[in-house]
Amino acid sequence: MMFSPEAIQTLLLITGCFGLLIFTRIPADVVLLAGVAILVFANILTPAEALAGAASEGLATVAVLFVVAQALADTGVVSWISYTLLGRPRNVASAQFRLMAPVAIFSSVLNNTPVVAMMVPAVRDWARRNNISSSQLMIPLSYAAIIGGTCTIVGTSTNLVVNDMLKAHSSGISLELFDLAWVGVPCVIVVILFTVFTSRWLLPDRSGRVQRFEDARQYVVEMLVDSGSPLCGKSIENAGLRQLPGMFLIEIDREGRLLTAVSPRETLQANDRLIFAGDVRSVVDLKNIHGLRMADDQVFKLDAHQAVRSLVEVVVSPNFPFLGKTVRDMGFRNHYGAVIIAVSRGGQHLKTKIGDVEPRPGDTFLLETHDEFVESQRYSRDFLLVSQIENSRPVRHEQRGIAGLILLGMVAAVAGGFMSMFKAALLAAGLMVLTRCVRTQDARRSIDWQVLLVIAASIALGAAMEKTGAAQTIAELMVGLSAGSPIGLLIALFTLTTLFSAVISNMAAAVLLFPVAMAASDQLGISAVPLAVTLMVGASTCFATPIGYQTNLMVYGPGNYQFQDFMKLGIPLSMLVGIVTVIIVPIVWPF
Repeated sequence: MMFSPEAIQTLLLITGCFGLLIFTRIPADVVLLAGVAILVFANILTPAEALAGAASEGLATVAVLFVVAQALADTGVVSWISYTLLGRPRNVASAQFRLMAPVAIFSSVLNNTPVVAMMVPAVRDWARRNNISSSQLMIPLSYAAIIGGTCTIVGTSTNLVVNDMLKAHSSGISLELFDLAWVGVPCVIVVILFTVFTSRWLLPDRSGRVQRFEDARQYVVEMLVDSGSPLCGKSIENAGLRQLPGMFLIEIDREGRLLTAVSPRETLQANDRLIFAGDVRSVVDLKNIHGLRMADDQVFKLDAHQAVRSLVEVVVSPNFPFLGKTVRDMGFRNHYGAVIIAVSRGGQHLKTKIGDVEPRPGDTFLLETHDEFVESQRYSRDFLLVSQIENSRPVRHEQRGIAGLILLGMVAAVAGGFMSMFKAALLAAGLMVLTRCVRTQDARRSIDWQVLLVIAASIALGAAMEKTGAAQTIAELMVGLSAGSPIGLLIALFTLTTLFSAVISNMAAAVLLFPVAMAASDQLGISAVPLAVTLMVGASTCFATPIGYQTNLMVYGPGNYQFQDFMKLGIPLSMLVGIVTVIIVPIVWPF
């Protein structure tokens, strides 16, 4: 069968898009949307077909899950997961194993999209606390979630669809829940071990880029251990207070007695005042630890509710009206509706108590204040600069139980088959907003529009391959190359499914290739089951490109990746999984 002119144009365009993504730094959404636009102007796609991806349920599900993930971060569920589940790894390899093993287990019985949505903010927080680059962890997170779905029939929706098609084609023959584990478990082991042992060479370490932009200003802040705090009775190390990058514990004030050179085995007590020194990002981390609060009594006299407070930095101008007065005497809270919690001078923290500091022009104050402070003081002559600290609002620990229950309810609804992933995520996001686990404006800001645009454009490109017959023609040519060999047919089918899944959705690839595989099994007179299993595994081997699977797109931004980063690790990993599949499938399911 020959390619039609439209099919040739589509293939050349997609090849060009891949080339731009691999060899340039043009954003993926710009490249793919431009490709879709060309297909529309070439009359290969109608406007309705080009925009169909924007209305897809998969895209909408990812968008809603961003809101759920934001609520989990805002209520402290993310921090709890990073502390309790992931622990304290000794090195990067240990961190990757601690992450990938449980994620693969979760994804074997749960939809991998919510698993990754839940884990992305937790892993980002965990990486920062343990001084590990997020780029060393985000791809392993996605790969573990993808390959975990090959262990059970319910692991992915693709498995369920292919199993139903197999049952219809083979007069009732189908796979049981854990039948796929024969090939899925070895694939999971191979993926985890290969990633752990080769990531130092195949995954980027972009921590240096983050460090170059880290805040150089140093502050001293005083935190109070609440009565009844979960930190009471824990050592400094077990409480996670030695795991804060850019922050160290100077001393403890315990009922007027100073403990200096604090040992990591020192046990925390109620009403301990902990004096830390570090940069502003770490001050935010301190504020988010459950059981710690700012020790300055002035903070509790602020009119604004704690949920709408945030941290703001201001630089004192020569026109500041309280020059020559100490912080204690100037009445800063009454005048500005804000409290000074730390002072930096010349980029260095001041060891003097805040109340005794006399401000000078150029000093930087770290304030806790209400949301409107930035707008009201942005053009004030009193300050040279007014800047809100990103993500500095207090964590709503009191809402953590509610958010956790909503998350469990969402997962249970999907796992039990009561709702589709989209409906469950939509209900969960709505409940998160209604129960005030996340503010409406934060829910809006949480959505990563670049990821959604890439998904929509990828769906449109896949539709063009199907519409022009390019996908069908390639499939028939590849199966023809197997030359009547069952093993050759498995190799061709796995390769083809993996390649198609990198361009079109894995579900579309599986549905498109299933009739081709069944036709080949009928021609060779062999069982259809090994071909169906190979199709399921091949559709879940979307490692080589970020657009191959939506979980890859979900970690693309948080990991600060480039397109080729997925190819370096994903291509050899896909080959290894293919080898394992082709060896095991004929043994467990003979031809």
